[in-house]
Amino acid sequence: MSREEYAKIVALQEDYIRDQEMIVIDGYISNAPEVQTAARLIIEKANANVAGMQKFLYFPREGGEPTVTVIDTPNLVAQGYPNDRCITVDLENNITRVLNSDYFGESKKGGLRMWNKIVYDKGGLPMHAGAKLVQTEHGPKTIVIIGLSGTGKTTSTFRKQGKDSKPVQDDFIALMPGGIVHGTENGCFAKTFALSVEHEPEIYGAVTSPIAYLENVYMDQDGNLDFFNESFTQNGRAVFPMEALGRYEDARNLPPVSAIVILNRARAVVPALAKLSQQQAAAYFMLGETQGTSAGGKDEAGKALRVPGTNPFFPLPHDVQGNRFLKLLRTHPIDVYLMNTGWIVDDQGPGSKKVTIEHSSFCLQAIAEGGVTWADDLDFGYGVAEHLPGISAEDEDLLQPKKAFERLGRMEEYDAWVQKLRTERRAFLKTFPDLDPYILAGI
Repeated sequence: MSREEYAKIVALQEDYIRDQEMIVIDGYISNAPEVQTAARLIIEKANANVAGMQKFLYFPREGGEPTVTVIDTPNLVAQGYPNDRCITVDLENNITRVLNSDYFGESKKGGLRMWNKIVYDKGGLPMHAGAKLVQTEHGPKTIVIIGLSGTGKTTSTFRKQGKDSKPVQDDFIALMPGGIVHGTENGCFAKTFALSVEHEPEIYGAVTSPIAYLENVYMDQDGNLDFFNESFTQNGRAVFPMEALGRYEDARNLPPVSAIVILNRARAVVPALAKLSQQQAAAYFMLGETQGTSAGGKDEAGKALRVPGTNPFFPLPHDVQGNRFLKLLRTHPIDVYLMNTGWIVDDQGPGSKKVTIEHSSFCLQAIAEGGVTWADDLDFGYGVAEHLPGISAEDEDLLQPKKAFERLGRMEEYDAWVQKLRTERRAFLKTFPDLDPYILAGI
């Protein structure tokens, strides 16, 4: 968009605001002095629910002018733009303008998107990631979990491992030199479809607490919530302050990160857990692979996606994401893993098997505690687990999907998958002209 066209959007929105009652919410993105950013949301009073949710996510701030501002007019039609909707991002002045969208994500991501550039300019890397602190026999360990919406990022972050683990952040962090991690938000934004007290007790308790905001969630006439009802949509969500969890850790107390987990909700030959070399880590980070879910909108559901860094909100060329990630890995010893939260073989039919929340939890516990016997995968070059504590013998196919294809007599299909992924992955990485060639050679 040209500056001239943007000026027309500014004038349209400012003229509209003069006749509206507006709400102003001030706060900070992050509580770490190194990257703390004064933020402001200005939104129509008619959409006060968005203001209420955003207030949960900001850290408290009183007085002073903001560094980043989101101006949100959900009821102003932007004629001539797709769906009569327009979102503009002015990185020079750190102002995001939202026209004709009442989606809370535009408020939340609007500030974080601008914060992305601020962190990058300070020598770090903003990451669409959760973070958790796991207590182990070898001391506390910080684990960062990156992934697109709907891949299990929040679930994996909040799921308890071992005797004690605490969530730190569920959506965005800053990775700095030396493995230092900074948080961003004073609350959480969680998907609610199929949420159960059995599998996700911490999130369930927080979401159903009196201090949570819920959107797109089915409620019967008696006021009972049904997180499995999809008659309206599967894209239900909730926002709650960190205190609703009962247990969490302040990011300022974290030791340097010891492991980064890249989530891929796949459905064929990707193992439940793979260990990556530093070179492979940068390559798979750039691939950002997953199978889309309703959390990303109906247009993404079921589709194979590749989003560099699994960060669709990064406002700069993606090449610099991959290069910065590799540079930061070289400043501190960090183990990097690829974790499949989908299926092996296929998502249905003979031989197909789901990687459950429990399986993923065992993988994260093994990442924290060790105890994994690794073997080389000759097809993809990464390490695969021969055995992993907690994974039963009948589920060990999840660790090496090739064995499942062999047992089913479907090796031609397996080989086709290997060739397909190799070809597509290399072609995708070649679309980034300024990406370090060393990263491209990781596939």
